This record gives sequence, C-alpha cells and structure tokens, in this order.
Amino acid sequence: MSIAPYRVQAYNTAKQSENKMHDDTVAKRFGFSGGLVPGVDVMAYMMHQPVAKWGRAFLERGLIDARFVKPVYDGELTEVAATERDGVLSIEVTSRGELCASGTASLPASAPVFSLADYKEVAAVAERKPVNAASYEVGKWLGTMPRDWAGEAAMEYLADIREADPIYAKEGLGHPGLLQRVMNRVLVDNAILGPWIHVGSRMQLLSAAKAGDVITARAKVIGNYDKKGHRFVELDALVVGNGKTPLAHCRHIAIYQPREQAAA
Repeated sequence: MSIAPYRVQAYNTAKQSENKMHDDTVAKRFGFSGGLVPGVDVMAYMMHQPVAKWGRAFLERGLIDARFVKPVYDGELTEVAATERDGVLSIEVTSRGELCASGTASLPASAPVFSLADYKEVAAVAERKPVNAASYEVGKWLGTMPRDWAGEAAMEYLADIREADPIYAKEGLGHPGLLQRVMNRVLVDNAILGPWIHVGSRMQLLSAAKAGDVITARAKVIGNYDKKGHRFVELDALVVGNGKTPLAHCRHIAIYQPREQAAA
C-alpha cells in the first residue's frame, strides 16, 4: 500500500559544526557539491510517515533502519516515499532525482527490554584528543555529555527539521531525531575528528522522549575497520533519559576517517 509522499525543503543545520563535511568548501574537496545535510536530520525526515501512521505508539516502541547512500544538500526539495507491505514501511529519500537514503520502519507488538545494567555508564573524556587508533577501540565503552532540548530549543529543532506534526507540541514529546543527535555526540565528545560521515543507523525506540529530557548515551564500540580506504566505527548503544529511562537501543555506523583524509 502506498502512502502519500512527504516533501521537505532540506536544511543544513550543521553549517557551523566542528564537522567540516557540512561546510561547502571542505565538502567540495571530498568530491561533494556542497556541505552535507546531517544524516541524523535526513533520518528525522524519514520518521515523519511512521509517526503519521502509528502516532505515539511509534514514538514508544517503533523500529527504524536507515542507510545514507548519497548526499542531501541545503535548500533542495527532498521527497520521502513510503510503501507498506505486511506491516513494514519501506522508505526512500530522493533528491535531484537520485536515491539519497533508504530504510524501513515498523511497529513491534511491544518494546523489547534492555537493562541499564548491561550498558556501562562512563563519562565523556575530560580532554578530547585528535582521533587515533585508541579513540574507538573495539570493546571500549564511551559516554556523552548530557544534552537537553527544552522549551525554545525543542521548538527550534522541530523548525530545523521542518517537522510540522502537532503531536510533539501537543503531547510535550521530544522528536526521536534528537536521540540520533546524541548518538553522533558519542563520537564527537570522545575525540577531535576531522570531516566525517554518518552512514547508517538502526534505532529501536523503547519509550517516548519528553521535551526537556536530559539525554545521554552509553555506547560500546563493536566495530572498527577499514573498507575501501575509509575507517569505519560501529556503536551499540542505549540512549537514556534522565539517567534512568532507556529511550532507544541504537546501532550507529560512521566513517570517522574518510579515504581522502586518511591518505592526506
């Protein structure tokens, strides 16, 4: 069954980011046309249709998987298409006539149970150092600086991702894209990175985040490898609200040293 397409004017929220892959000049050095719209924000676009379909239930226990294959650029009209089959939404993001991201979303009958005790709580490093072989060693536990998006910040985030669904303001909920932003912070809060690229995530929501929740991540490095000259890192994490409520279980994959940079 086809669902009405969702169109959004993409917006690069990270032009001033430490990650210069979002900067036009630097991104062009890596072969892109301009600064990349963050993958976490593209994933936020992909959550619009599952939330429109399942409402709060999706925010409480939905599952979404996303892979980013081509860039989405600032100001471009971006279309998100969803097709339902056997209770699963297949989602594709296109821009410039090209497939930019794809994934699936579904609504499990119940949220799986994850124990806080299984995810070690550690602080982000006291002093970040330039990324090196020890930054993301397999088996290493990583933490984040606490983040919250309360009041105006929560509304600004919804405006940034062009999300107009009233459910967030009406029910005082945080958009699950915020949890993905915290997953990015796992990398950034523990090393000084050069330009880097988020390439994919799988997120099982466990509880609806509330606007203003203080969010942290407890992440274990489960992969660190070279593929076609890129250095990849994979994380397995529990995103936690207010130090006590598991909000999501996430798998997060990023290229933390792109080929062009590794060769430099």
